[in-house]
Amino acid sequence: MGILYIVATPIGNLEDITIHAVKILFTVDYIACEDTRNTGQLLANLESKIKNKELVIKNLGIKKPHLISYYDEIEFKRVPEIIELLEGDKHVALVSDSGTPLISDPGFKLVQECIKRKIKIISIPGPSSVITALTSSGLPPDKFLFLGFLPPKESHRKQILSDLLESFNNPKQFRPTIIFFEASRRLKESLEDLREVFGDLEITITRELTKIHEEVWRGKISQTILNFNQVKGELVILFKI
Repeated sequence: MGILYIVATPIGNLEDITIHAVKILFTVDYIACEDTRNTGQLLANLESKIKNKELVIKNLGIKKPHLISYYDEIEFKRVPEIIELLEGDKHVALVSDSGTPLISDPGFKLVQECIKRKIKIISIPGPSSVITALTSSGLPPDKFLFLGFLPPKESHRKQILSDLLESFNNPKQFRPTIIFFEASRRLKESLEDLREVFGDLEITITRELTKIHEEVWRGKISQTILNFNQVKGELVILFKI
């Protein structure tokens, strides 16, 4: 029986990858990835660093794993195919385009099926934009609630935020730091909904984490809407009720 490895990859800075992750990526038979081009480039960059001795890992015999596309739209098709590989004694690594797999990325169905079939799962820890944003936000890190991506539809988004506010109406109830992801194209709408439900509270937004233009911004929602009107990519939003 093969092993499913859940491998965290860098969210920006290539040097954040762990030695353990590199060893797994170059010794498994297959890598299931969101985008084979992105993962192929990651492997090429890592191999170049190893050959140039910028990254020295003892007893690493570089193996060329087969890349399998694995994203939301084809997950139902890929799960049985990967299970067949695992049951055929092939080792498979699951990666996302960046960060830790399954966290707002596909993979949950595959993990569930592996558990059901008693296939061994090993998680290789590493970069996560959720934890990176939390630790630099200045907000309480002892308790936090991660919402993933809010729904794209306004009514659904407002309903989730309203339900969240209602769930913390009891003053004796613990109040975790709230974290969610948002795409830049929907940021303004989500922030306006957040202000409508919670008022003009203080929030933290992080972007380009671990990259050259990393930014951690803190301020009122109204200020944030003005400050982030022309950004690209995905952002992490944090606040405390």
